[in-house]
Amino acid sequence: MKYSYAESPIGKLLLYGGQCLEGLMFPKGKTRKDPEPDWVEDPDAFSRVKEQLDLYFQGKLTRFDLEMRFSGTDFQKQVWQALTRIPYGETISYGELAGRIGNPKASRAVGLANGKNPIPIIVPCHRVIGKNGKLTGFGGGLDVKAFLLDLEKNHG
Repeated sequence: MKYSYAESPIGKLLLYGGQCLEGLMFPKGKTRKDPEPDWVEDPDAFSRVKEQLDLYFQGKLTRFDLEMRFSGTDFQKQVWQALTRIPYGETISYGELAGRIGNPKASRAVGLANGKNPIPIIVPCHRVIGKNGKLTGFGGGLDVKAFLLDLEKNHG
């Protein structure tokens, strides 16, 4: 597994994977992760990911076009795929996302799968909010979730 870091307005993002991107981790928050001891740092790795993240943070990219590999259950992968279909600058509730995958009573399971998203920002789990419109848990912290939503609102 190789890894690299991407500079961003929310801190250094850890990018990792084999032939393609498998994970993006925040510099702080409950899902923060350090490289595993057997991973190899490659500063030149994931250059296309870094370019697209730069454009996203500049407000110039609204949809990522990257090769990714997901490790998770079939249900998690279904949720993560549905996340990629939430339009830039829009938000939906966990219940609405559950409905979109054909399982309207699974909002709690959708929330758990959302929290396990290995490639946040690119797979926009930050666009899912509570049914009352409030920001709910986010691996990078609620301040980062608010930042991402504001970025998209201001450039959408």
